[in-house]
Amino acid sequence: MRVVHNPDLCTGHGRCYALVSELFGDDEFGHGYVLGDGTLSPDQEAAARRAVAACPERAISLIDG
Repeated sequence: MRVVHNPDLCTGHGRCYALVSELFGDDEFGHGYVLGDGTLSPDQEAAARRAVAACPERAISLIDG
């Protein structure tokens, strides 16, 4: 499973990196981004789902495979 962040939808609320700093970082404008290539270990999936649920713009999604 992979987590994907769409920068075109992100407006910089910062919930992703505030909730799950091991998967997301922030740029100089406060917009989030995925750390690494987005590949999740099984123990990171629940945290990634929390970030997906917390994003008001739906800029974060999970992809199987």
